[in-house]
This record gives sequence, structure tokens and C-alpha cells, in this order.
Amino acid sequence: MPLTIGIGLLLLQQLSGINGIMFYSSSIFKSAGISSGNVATLGLGAVQVVMTAVSAVLIDKAGRRLLLMISSAGMAVCLFLVGLAFYLKSHLTGVSHLEMFTSILAVTSLLVYIVSFSLGIGAVPWVIMSEILPVNVKGLAGSVATLANWSSSWLVTMTINLLLEWSTAGTFFLYAIICSLTLVFVAFLVPETKGRTLEEIEASFR
Repeated sequence: MPLTIGIGLLLLQQLSGINGIMFYSSSIFKSAGISSGNVATLGLGAVQVVMTAVSAVLIDKAGRRLLLMISSAGMAVCLFLVGLAFYLKSHLTGVSHLEMFTSILAVTSLLVYIVSFSLGIGAVPWVIMSEILPVNVKGLAGSVATLANWSSSWLVTMTINLLLEWSTAGTFFLYAIICSLTLVFVAFLVPETKGRTLEEIEASFR
């Protein structure tokens, strides 16, 4: 069970589309009608750094499980809104004030998506994995989980361009569904490890 939770969290972390979205953010912003896509991308990176630092402060106060649930729920909502913005944009061409609204909605939702990711699912899975894996298999199990993480990152990065060509709105709706599944996964399978010793955590899985 601990290995399943560790691998599951690290797989879902990448399947949320984070690396693909960051790599193609300039193109995504331009598709949303933002001319200065590179500046917006720099803004995303800066937000991610700041909010990751905030997460480091909150992780022992709010708890791992709560941060993961808030993070995955926020990401799901934001990705749905980005998908909605692109859907409306493709069906409301020629209406200038609505095009501006969809651009603002897409950019704002992407920024909040990065905030949500950085607060929980970006860093917390690594902390939980280090806490729940038994000491005698931690090295091997950690390596397997890390391999799964980077393999899924590669998969997302290789497929996002194809998905965006298929449907920009559909791509974000798909990632929103995955983030919703992450929320369910955390709610039913991930234990709270805040304030517990490694021995107590290991005993809870027996």
C-alpha cells in the first residue's frame, strides 16, 4: 500500500499536465489572445517559485493531506475554466468584449492553477513518499516511484502538443478530470502523516 500511494501521487502529479503546460505556456497564452506570451510565462515561473516556498511553510501547519486535497481541487477547477475559456473563444469569434473576457479567464485560471499546484501536489508527494515507505525498501521503492514520475512527465510532454492540436479545450478538460481523480485518490487512500513518527506511520499500514 505505501508504494502504491507513493507511485500514485507521483504519477498523478505529472498527469495533471504541469510540465507540458509550462513547456508550451507561451503558445497557450498566444492561443488565448495574449500577445506577450513570454512575459506571461516568466510570470508563471515566478509564481511557482514563490508559492513553493509558501508550501514549505504551510506543510507542517496545515498537514499534507489537506494541502493535497486543496491543491488537486483547485487545479481541477482552474483547468476546467481554462478549457471553458478556449471552448468559448472558438465558438464566439468576432465578439470583441467576450474574446477579452475569455483571454482574461484563461490567463487568470492558469495562474491560479500554478498556485494550486505549488501549494500541494508539486512538493507534498515527495514528502509523503519519504515518510510512508518502509526503511528496508525505501531506496528501491523511492527509485521506482521516481522512475514512474519522470516517465509520466516524458509522456505528458510528448503528447500535449498532439492533444492541443486535437482540441485545446479538450486537453484542459482532460487534465481537469485527472486532477479530480487525484482528489478522490487522496481522499480515500492517502493518510495524514503530520505530527506522526515514522514508526507510527509504518505501523498504521500493518
